Amino acid sequence: MFISIIRTVILYTSIIVAVRLMGKRQISELQTSELVVTMLISDIASIAVENTSKPLLGGVIPMTVLVVCELLLSAVMIKSPFFRKLISGSPIVVINKGKVEQNELKRLRMSVDELSESLRQQDIFSLEDVLYAIVETNGQMSVMKKPECDTPTLKDLNIKPDSSGIETVVVSDGRVSDFGVSLCGTTKEKIQKIIEKQKYNIDEVFIMTMNEQGSYKIVKRSDNL
Repeated sequence: MFISIIRTVILYTSIIVAVRLMGKRQISELQTSELVVTMLISDIASIAVENTSKPLLGGVIPMTVLVVCELLLSAVMIKSPFFRKLISGSPIVVINKGKVEQNELKRLRMSVDELSESLRQQDIFSLEDVLYAIVETNGQMSVMKKPECDTPTLKDLNIKPDSSGIETVVVSDGRVSDFGVSLCGTTKEKIQKIIEKQKYNIDEVFIMTMNEQGSYKIVKRSDNL
C-alpha cells in the first residue's frame, strides 16, 4: 500500500510538471497533438499506478518522451506554417457573408442543430444575425455578427470613457499577491500603508482589490473564519 501511495505521488508530480512544460491551455482549447499527448499520459500514469510489479521508470520515461516530443513538435509548428497546418488543420468557414456553407458543414460532420447550438452559446439565436462563423483548429467557433445586428460600442456612440485600468486582487486571505501588486503598478509598502490607514491588520483582510489609478476595495475577513 505504501509503495502504491509513493508511486502515485511521484506520477502526480510528474504529470503536473509535464502539463506546465506544455503550456497553459484549457481542455477545450487543446490542439490535436496536445490532446493526444494528454490522453496518452493519462493512460500511462494509470497503468503505472495500478501495476506495482513494474518499475516506476517504466511510466516516467514514456511520459518524459511524450512531453519532449510535444515540445519539439510545437517548436517545429511555430517555424513551419505548412507543418502546423498538416498537424492541426486549418480554420473552416461555415457561414460566409451570411450564407451557410453546407459543404463545409458536411466536411466537418456538423449538423445544423450543432451549428445553432454553438451560436446560442455565444448569445446568437438567429442565423440571420451572422456574417461570418469560423470553426477554429481547436474546435471552438468564432463568430462575427452583421453590423446592423451587432451591439454598438462606446466608439460607435462617440463616447470616451475614463479608464481606471485593470482591477486586480492585491491581497488574498491575508497575503499580498506579487502578481497583483505588479499588475496594478503599486508596491507592497503602499498596500501595507493603506491597510494600516483603515485600521486593519493584513491578517484581517480577506480580499483587497486595486486598479491602476489607486482606487481600492477591502473586504474584511469574517469573524468565524
